[in-house]
Amino acid sequence: MSLQDTEALVLPFLKWPGGKRWFVKKYSDLLPLDYNTYLEPFLGSGAVFFHLKPTRAILSDLNPDVIAAYSSIKTDFKFIKRSLQYHQRKHNEDYYYQVRKKKTISECQQGSKMLYLNRTCFNGIYRVNQNGEFNVPIGSKEKVLLDTDDFESISKLLQSAQIFKSDFEFVIDKAKSGDFVFADPPYTVRHNLNGFIKYNEQLFSWADQERLASSLLRAKNRGAKIVLTNANHSSIKELYEGFGFHLRVVSRYSSIAASGADRKQFEELVILSHPNK
Repeated sequence: MSLQDTEALVLPFLKWPGGKRWFVKKYSDLLPLDYNTYLEPFLGSGAVFFHLKPTRAILSDLNPDVIAAYSSIKTDFKFIKRSLQYHQRKHNEDYYYQVRKKKTISECQQGSKMLYLNRTCFNGIYRVNQNGEFNVPIGSKEKVLLDTDDFESISKLLQSAQIFKSDFEFVIDKAKSGDFVFADPPYTVRHNLNGFIKYNEQLFSWADQERLASSLLRAKNRGAKIVLTNANHSSIKELYEGFGFHLRVVSRYSSIAASGADRKQFEELVILSHPNK
């Protein structure tokens, strides 16, 4: 169940490489509209969550800064707005690096810092060093508060959501019959020559991909509806073929590359518990 048709448009507040705004725009017909609780174990920018606006949700991510941003908007959106206004007045290169280095003492401060850095760092990238410290350089964008910001509506929507900093399996195991799980994991494949993708401060390995497939299969067998996005690669297909999942290849435009000439269409795999429409 969702509030999609009865509430005003609510947009994601984070910029996130690999985010699913393109998916919502081009392939929203693949998302079920009839479900009980919405579960998203790799939250990121939450593009699908904000598109559907579910009346009940369980949201999680391993990234503590992402969770702090969502939780602080849920509990005190007025503080977040005031704090970002302050960051906007102070913003320059020296100030950016001062904030990046500074330790926070409250969840709201952590959430505000996350939003400020996300909006002013290079390309909205999230990267930490071996000590878990955010180390992305300053970018060219200077707007800290955006015209599209509606923290009050976001806070209202989040009141009906449980928010966890947790591993994906913890949330997927909560899915019951009639619930809907949308999973957008880091795109690792078997024998990846580039090594494993850094999932926040942990490695998202091939074993994690296998564990994810097993947990989604269990949820599907309990009667949950599943939509998974992943790399269009034979090793990923092998994890889901033969288990009652439906596979569909879709294309997306990548805008992460620094040079416009390097930005192009990429294929991704959508794995569904229900037949293609």
